[in-house]
Amino acid sequence: MPAELTYRYRSPYFKHIFGSDGYASGYYTYLWAEVLDTDGFELFKEKGIFDPETAKKFKENVLEKGGSVDPMELYVNFRGHKPSVDALLRNRGLADAKAVDLSSKSGK
Repeated sequence: MPAELTYRYRSPYFKHIFGSDGYASGYYTYLWAEVLDTDGFELFKEKGIFDPETAKKFKENVLEKGGSVDPMELYVNFRGHKPSVDALLRNRGLADAKAVDLSSKSGK
């Protein structure tokens, strides 16, 4: 690291994340919600943001069923596969935007 730059954060600054179960599990929940959000929204981007059929699938398989069915089953019914972190990585610029989403196609 160049001498002109100083470390902004040191490991003790992250104790609230790694030092207790509560914060880490909450943070994981937010991150998992973002995985579902970005992966699900990719279907809208693929089919068209205002595609009525995609909106209907989302409404019928996620919004209307709520907690009446296993959430993963509802998501798979909507999206066609289990959620993948690939969309989140692309959204954050950590993966090539043109990369093929292999994990969702392999059924992981």
